[in-house]
Amino acid sequence: MRIITRTPPADEPRDWRQILADSFRDINSLLRYLEIDTHPAARALLASDSFPLLVPRPFAQRMQRGNPDDPLLLQVLPQASELETAPGFVADPLAEKHSNIRSGIIHKYQGRVLLLAATGCAVNCRYCFRRHFDYQNNRIGRKEWQEALDYVRSDISISEVILSGGDPLMLSDEALNELLMLIEDIPHISRLRIHTRLPVVIPQRLTDTFIRNLNNSRLGTSVVLHINHPQELHDLHAAPLQALRSGGTWLLNQSVLLNGVNNEAGILRQLSEALFSYGISPYYLHMPDRVAGTHQFDVSEQDALRLYRDLRSVLPGYLVPQLVRERAGVPFKSVMADC
Repeated sequence: MRIITRTPPADEPRDWRQILADSFRDINSLLRYLEIDTHPAARALLASDSFPLLVPRPFAQRMQRGNPDDPLLLQVLPQASELETAPGFVADPLAEKHSNIRSGIIHKYQGRVLLLAATGCAVNCRYCFRRHFDYQNNRIGRKEWQEALDYVRSDISISEVILSGGDPLMLSDEALNELLMLIEDIPHISRLRIHTRLPVVIPQRLTDTFIRNLNNSRLGTSVVLHINHPQELHDLHAAPLQALRSGGTWLLNQSVLLNGVNNEAGILRQLSEALFSYGISPYYLHMPDRVAGTHQFDVSEQDALRLYRDLRSVLPGYLVPQLVRERAGVPFKSVMADC
């Protein structure tokens, strides 16, 4: 199914950087826009101080006015519960500091390496698994790219570079293309993967220039979007995603299973069907990482497996994402099974 939502009026800004600059950064402003009377508790405001609210207007436009339980709103609205401690929820549950082998590089898995191309995001998701990450010491600019890529060049076992962050699409098209060409110059690299949520919250980020540069690369390219709910898809996504796909870029999606957002089989089914209608393959359904401040989103493994059984019973296999959990020190994502 395709989720059709409001097309922005002609007088709204079209450049993604203008749209990002006009994002909501204040809880009360966002709630007033959504016509929600609830006044945030002082502790929710405090949670926003430690991890600021950031919501682009195109994403807010897809929220249901007057509904404090809107599934998109719940992903971005600071909650007092974020300040509570919960057993097993820690700042670095994946122990990424041990695989953060140099500034801007995380090397967890054989054959592929993650480059932190940008440390900022266009939306601050409250369940973010890197909300406590040491971005200060991993902020690399264009002058440091070559140094980071020297590490990749020195290890011929690496065949894939993964651009992550933050969100790599926070870079301009010019900077992204420069980085792409530097990666292409490494002979043993054959694949480039980009993990991004920015086009989900600001569809205008999928510019013609970005699409052309990616599709013209000598590398095998894939874009992994982070879409958690069918309501996040917009008709503005259709044409640019089709252009990427028809040009040879593989489109994948990974979702996070979030309590109160998408932990119902019916919602997950709608999501897979909506993704298919946009040419996106369901890839992973992640168990939420046990990050300090995110326990309100946690789903038990028992409930997750029940949902997964229900999903497999109503969808063909190619529309069922793998249910996975990432574990510190394990050299692959653990696929959860109920048999």
